[in-house]
Amino acid sequence: MDLDTLLQLEHDGWDALCAQTGGTFYGDLMTDDAVMVLVNGMVMDQPTIASTMNQAPAWDRYEIRDPRVIPLGTDSAALVYNATAVRGDDTFEALMTSTYTLVGGHPRLKLYTQTTTTH
Repeated sequence: MDLDTLLQLEHDGWDALCAQTGGTFYGDLMTDDAVMVLVNGMVMDQPTIASTMNQAPAWDRYEIRDPRVIPLGTDSAALVYNATAVRGDDTFEALMTSTYTLVGGHPRLKLYTQTTTTH
């Protein structure tokens, strides 16, 4: 799994969040046992993401900076990057880590974490 492939998946995910289709996108991308660990302390599993994220308010725009891939063996890799997202007057900044594993030859999201950069 290379940087271009994983970075495209991240852009596709953020684009889905901007279009209020994140539940559909991540419901398909995540493995059945995947979780998202959010900066507010929430841990959301794949069924919860799939059933709720389409109702989340859309982001207006986002930016991904300084992406890099950390190989985790032959079938897994983590993509780490800084992100800024804007919704109305609110700006969210965090360090993101998306861990992917190959399933049937395709990258699937296994673990996603957010770490605040403002504290």
